[in-house]
Amino acid sequence: MPGPEDLTRYATHPEWAKTLGAVPREHFIPDVAWADPMGDAPSRMIDRDADPASWTSAVYDNTVIVTQIEDGRVPLTAENIDRTSEYTCSSSAPENVASFLELLDPYPGDRVLEIGTGTGWTAALLGRHVGDEGVVSVEVDEALARQARANLERAGASVRVEVADGAEGRPDGAPFDRVHVTCGVEDIPYAWIAQTRPGGVVVLPWMPPSRGYKLRLTVLDDGTAQGRVHGECGYMMLRSQRSRGIDLADNEHESVPGVDPRRIIRAGRGFEIAHVGLVPRTALSSWESADGGVLAILNDRTASHALVRRSATGELQVTQRGPRNLWDEAEQAFLTWTGWGEPRADRFGVTVAPEGQHVWLDSPDNRIERVKN
Repeated sequence: MPGPEDLTRYATHPEWAKTLGAVPREHFIPDVAWADPMGDAPSRMIDRDADPASWTSAVYDNTVIVTQIEDGRVPLTAENIDRTSEYTCSSSAPENVASFLELLDPYPGDRVLEIGTGTGWTAALLGRHVGDEGVVSVEVDEALARQARANLERAGASVRVEVADGAEGRPDGAPFDRVHVTCGVEDIPYAWIAQTRPGGVVVLPWMPPSRGYKLRLTVLDDGTAQGRVHGECGYMMLRSQRSRGIDLADNEHESVPGVDPRRIIRAGRGFEIAHVGLVPRTALSSWESADGGVLAILNDRTASHALVRRSATGELQVTQRGPRNLWDEAEQAFLTWTGWGEPRADRFGVTVAPEGQHVWLDSPDNRIERVKN
């Protein structure tokens, strides 16, 4: 029968493997949930009463387990899952959990702030590692916080859970040695930096448009924080940073792409992060049809939009609208990135300061500036 010891393989550090094996994940998973395995295995509903073996297998495998949809406005059923993409709470896959905790690298006795309690599992892991009295977890959803407290009690953990907006951190508890964030953000709230002592660390799922990355920031004594990208991830967004609807402008105009769109959409993760710095706040999505057609869509989530497609005659054409010519900006970004030697994703980092954040290449001194259009 699978059990906590099966999760130890997802940690690379022996101490975190020991922690994962000591906190049964089953205490934090509801009887009925949606299991979304990492990899190619199909997603499925799990029901502890109807099929305990399948439920236990999901709990102790590398599986994301969705525990709430649409902020709890509708029950989590197979029918409701099929009609919505708004997953609003989950127990993250153990591999990602272990990776973030190892990046956080807290010591016993550290004071840790967690943003996004969710089910309470990662709060319990942190408490086991540093001591329950050193951890406070903030959850914006009162119902989730109430359930997390019950889960923690069932697991024998006494981590403190408070209902508050995670974007504001917990000012009255600062300074913290570590801040552990379990929800995605595009704009990193400066409150997290301000509430961390110099030399402290903030880890978070950085979720600029198009893709998410693990980010580890070290807080400096000048009130800024900086750190590099550490691989990919995908997390539910902080509620205040969820995407909204787009109102497109009507000044449509067409042109021919100057750069083969395939070069841009196949450029890889390094270009995607460069694009974040060079063409900020722009989402790029793309795919190629079996017949060789290319389709790319860019939007800045306001009024600007760009579409690249093949015409009826087989010619590639670009349709742009809005105050920004997004495809032109993407081409300039691509040529800039190639001029740098096509750096990979792990050469990029982020600095957060009171006035905002920016992306850099190789060194915090080498700030990436927005392309001119």
